[in-house]
Amino acid sequence: MNTILSSKRILIVEDEIKLVFLLEDYLHNAAFKTHSFDNGLEVIPWLKENSVDLILLDLMLPGRDGLDVCREIRSFSAVPIIMVTARIEEIDRLLGLELGADDYICKPFSPREIVARIKAVLRRTQPQPVSAQSSILELDAFSFRVIAGGQEVTLTAVEFQLLQVLYQHSGRIFSRIQLMDRIYQDHRIVSDRTIDSHIKKLRKKLSDLLPEAELIHSVYGAGYRYEPQPKTAVNGDMS
Repeated sequence: MNTILSSKRILIVEDEIKLVFLLEDYLHNAAFKTHSFDNGLEVIPWLKENSVDLILLDLMLPGRDGLDVCREIRSFSAVPIIMVTARIEEIDRLLGLELGADDYICKPFSPREIVARIKAVLRRTQPQPVSAQSSILELDAFSFRVIAGGQEVTLTAVEFQLLQVLYQHSGRIFSRIQLMDRIYQDHRIVSDRTIDSHIKKLRKKLSDLLPEAELIHSVYGAGYRYEPQPKTAVNGDMS
């Protein structure tokens, strides 16, 4: 059993009661604790008084829909959120991620898959112990320098801001629009491909600094995340 993930508390927000019972059984067997709601109205008041490690949030809920709930949660909490939906349209998937969801899964699904997704998101979003010198970066906001292992590289202002956002939320996926909102706070109109161009240049500079590590990953259809990995172990991402 993974002692880091055991005893984590999962909030299930789902109006199909039989599904809630099934999910609870599987999650309890995996050593998770659970709490549940069958409507969207109770979630926010409860979360402001209680803490959880991850939220399993259905899209279609009585009282208040999941996207609206997700939007408000993100106004005060960075708790990992997995959206659950019977809608398979791309716009719904992307909208959930735009609002700050960390992952989504479509119904029907296997409860085992849900458990696996929860474990994956928790591993990705929880603070990770530093196991290698290559994963240590020092960011100097005054000079836009990045330092690692006694080496340094100078970034442009936009490159530094991009790295800072991703680095401070290691493991979380940021869409291009979310990154643009963070970087261009004057709300200027820029193409989302502008972000791609800056990321490409940032990756090149980081690769020169730490050639053995892959730090920024493209997540197909979703955006980018920061997660230090040896280059030989990187697979599945689409650049």
